[in-house]
Amino acid sequence: MADYYDPETYPQQWNYLQTGTIIDQYMIERELAHGGFSSVYLARQKSDQVQVALKEYLPRKLAHRTWNNVVVANSKETVAMFKRGRALFFEEAKVLASLKHPNIVEVTNFFRANDTVYMVMTYDYGVTLDKLIHKKMFAITEESLLAVFDSLLAGISYVHEKGFVHLDIKPGNILVRPGNDALLLDFGAIQSLSATHAHKLDIVLTPGYSPPEQYESKSQIGVWTDIYAIGASMRTCLEGKAPIPAPERIQKDNLPPAIKAFAQKLPDYLLKAMDWAMELKPENRPQTVAQFKKALLKP
Repeated sequence: MADYYDPETYPQQWNYLQTGTIIDQYMIERELAHGGFSSVYLARQKSDQVQVALKEYLPRKLAHRTWNNVVVANSKETVAMFKRGRALFFEEAKVLASLKHPNIVEVTNFFRANDTVYMVMTYDYGVTLDKLIHKKMFAITEESLLAVFDSLLAGISYVHEKGFVHLDIKPGNILVRPGNDALLLDFGAIQSLSATHAHKLDIVLTPGYSPPEQYESKSQIGVWTDIYAIGASMRTCLEGKAPIPAPERIQKDNLPPAIKAFAQKLPDYLLKAMDWAMELKPENRPQTVAQFKKALLKP
């Protein structure tokens, strides 16, 4: 392994798996999405030609791909963090493979190859909620909002029942399928509910969607943490952008209550539910998905 990696001189095409590349029993067709820690590809199983989504662990600040697709750390200093992240990615895959629900992404296989880890998921047709909002393709009505978030809550309720919290719910991780049926994606931040505090090294923060307790290492995380993110995602559908980040709200809460800001757009009961979900203090929010779903019932 080289002692130093210079991204400026590194061939850009090596960052991503090329069309036709064979990884284990899968052939890469094209890239679907990429983030700071991983990339997702549309791939095809060689045995039966069924399309799947293949997720590869490659944190670009810590590691890079070599000419033969092996993933290596950028430097001696990043080796430990890269290996820790790889182990966590593998654990995420194991957890997800054990969770089966129509409203959460299904992992069908996971394996090690090229000195990294791959996760195989069913390929679902739909568009992520953030893209629908950005392109103004999502008609915001009482019915459409309830359809998306009722189905999302069904999936997240199952996750909570199994003893986990997602900790990264946001429009970019909600796939909207035909009929406004939601599929919850990206469980990279998932943690056990038995852990009273989020592990600081593993915490994922998304401004606007992460509540105050995710920023504070000594604060307790729980079901209420996911509920804040769901409320924030609902509000984004109305506002067209992420809400004010929690740390700013703690300093001075300039976020207008939804019940006032969007009174002309949706019924009061729905707006009150959003405001309840986005209370800054965890104890002031719904403590279970069932409580929150009850607030979403038409009077």
